[in-house]
Amino acid sequence: MTRTILESKTKTTVIGFDEPFCVIGERINPTGRKILNEELERGDFSRVEADAIAQALAGANVLDINSGAVFSNKMAEDPRYADNNFVEPTLMKELVERVQKVTDIPLCIDSSVPGALENGLAAAEGRPLLNSVTGEEERLELVLPLVKKYNVPVVAISNDDTGISEDPDVRFAVAKKIVERAADFGIPAHDIVVDPLVMPIGAMGTAGLQVFTLVRRLREELGVNTTCGASNISFGLPNRHGINNAFLPMAMAAGMTSAIMNPVALPVGPIKMQEKLDALAAAGIIVPDDIDPELLAQLTGLGSTKPQPGKEMEAIRAANFLMNQDPSGGAWITFNKPKNADGTAAAARGGRAGGRRRRG
Repeated sequence: MTRTILESKTKTTVIGFDEPFCVIGERINPTGRKILNEELERGDFSRVEADAIAQALAGANVLDINSGAVFSNKMAEDPRYADNNFVEPTLMKELVERVQKVTDIPLCIDSSVPGALENGLAAAEGRPLLNSVTGEEERLELVLPLVKKYNVPVVAISNDDTGISEDPDVRFAVAKKIVERAADFGIPAHDIVVDPLVMPIGAMGTAGLQVFTLVRRLREELGVNTTCGASNISFGLPNRHGINNAFLPMAMAAGMTSAIMNPVALPVGPIKMQEKLDALAAAGIIVPDDIDPELLAQLTGLGSTKPQPGKEMEAIRAANFLMNQDPSGGAWITFNKPKNADGTAAAARGGRAGGRRRRG
């Protein structure tokens, strides 16, 4: 069976047909995250470190590190900052080193800049995943030598010089081309993790069926592991978590072995808390001024004031159990145990301490 092995200094993660689904945490990515981008420009990595810890506690098996920041203020002072080839290599090295100080799970080095990829690979301890290569000729010639040099697995994205095709047969042909070109460099198929490209179901009604069919073909005909940007399927639609929660187990049943996704349910912030308090007051419900915010969030269905595993993680854990990738159910049971503030399982509690339970 195909097994793609990733390593940190102390841990090993295996992506494979006979392995539990691999969750690649996507949060360390400044693209579309204005506050994180601004913090990185100031040299503040506290949010990166917090995101790394939160994703690890939520159950991520690998952490994707993307260095695609835009330093607008520095750009005004120094025109070199307008070039990602200048910005990303230094930033990637710093990101990798910072994350490795706070967590020991394997990494995924993610950039479109070859210099950033190489700096990330050089700084990473163990055997990271490289994200990514495409079927574009220039990209193949730049990335595959790095994959061979550092002996790492790589994400292969199914688009080429013609762009992203809506035809699943074309996307399969691109994946096959990448696997064959990798073999020319001495890179085995088990070190290729293909992203067949998930289209938004809101724009293409057959998007789900397409990817399920593609994943089966990639597994049966090319013998490769697969991944995807899981949230792409629900882009632009309401209740995205509902769609994602259905999509992931269905993709797993089709043979998908990993996904790049957010494993964390983001904490409830003060604005949402105040909105809920105002709504309760308007309904004539009196809430004590000294109520614990965490208790209020849970009682009112808002969630939690602390990062928690997202609903998608629940769906994945359940699917692992149902597909016999968690044969004893131990991972499912542990996942559902109450957690302490640090994310560890809380001790089981019985009846009242020091006394008998009263009968009614």
